[in-house]
Amino acid sequence: MRPPGFWFASPERPGLRARLLAPLGALYAVATARRVARPAQWRAPVPVICVGNLNLGGTGKTPTVIALVQMLTEMGVRPHVISRGYGGRVARGPLRVIERSHDADLVGDEPLLMAAFAPVWVGSDRVAAAQAAVEAQAEALIMDDGFQDPRLAKDFSVIVVDAAMGFGNGRVLPAGPLREPVTAGLRRADLVLSIGSDAQQARFSEIWDLRGVAHLPARLAPLAMGMSWRGLRVLAFAGIGRPEKFFATLRAEGAEILRAEPLSDHQRLSPGLMTRLELEAKALGAQLVTTEKDAVRLPATSRPKVLTLPVRLRFEAPEQMRVRLEGLFGA
Repeated sequence: MRPPGFWFASPERPGLRARLLAPLGALYAVATARRVARPAQWRAPVPVICVGNLNLGGTGKTPTVIALVQMLTEMGVRPHVISRGYGGRVARGPLRVIERSHDADLVGDEPLLMAAFAPVWVGSDRVAAAQAAVEAQAEALIMDDGFQDPRLAKDFSVIVVDAAMGFGNGRVLPAGPLREPVTAGLRRADLVLSIGSDAQQARFSEIWDLRGVAHLPARLAPLAMGMSWRGLRVLAFAGIGRPEKFFATLRAEGAEILRAEPLSDHQRLSPGLMTRLELEAKALGAQLVTTEKDAVRLPATSRPKVLTLPVRLRFEAPEQMRVRLEGLFGA
């Protein structure tokens, strides 16, 4: 489902629909406040890092988790990731994701992607997943989402935000894209990580007052693959939070996008859909290209026909993040 456009109007001029829905947003905010005020059920014996957001939908949590996994690993720490496995069939769990034998239909696309970098546990009960990870000798836990879930005590909470979209119109669901008011969320956060270009970062800082919480900019950069995208004629498709970001990255790499197909976040790549895209690409004389997250959902017969453009998160000041992580271990 694509979010309604009025969610991303100016916070100063949110529009009539946002104002009409504001009472429902207030009720949603109260319910969230009551939930997050509940005491934690369990405190892990290892540091727990929460990578969450205030917005509904994708903001860049998965590449942030991967970047933190890589940084912790470089520090000599063995991190495990816990996730609800959105889009998968696993219910309560916990289930450890096995990259080579599980598929996205079972465990979800994001956990399957992250399992290439660290052990990942999926299930609706985050406490149970955390306990299973600790029993498996995890030295740190990274929560993929769960900022509004109080059951597992957190030691370091990062709010990830797309700098281009910010916090939308600043309203809570259904009046806007937020799970809770910005001020309430920032009070519980240790760091805001905004992802975007220099111009997007500047605009984000102009609109949103982050005083009182640390702010670290970052950007997504294509991973060097030993090939040039320049001049390559492509049919690009993406089922992520904001497909336009992927298409813009491809253009910046020099690819010639003959057609761009935005899909819903986590949309199933059915054989019928892939057959249609493959026929259209053939008719255009184009190469099919998608994201890493979408690639793990591809039917086996389509994988040899689709190129992937992987991206990695780059912190503007990686030493600042490293110092914060080291502080969790008393370094």
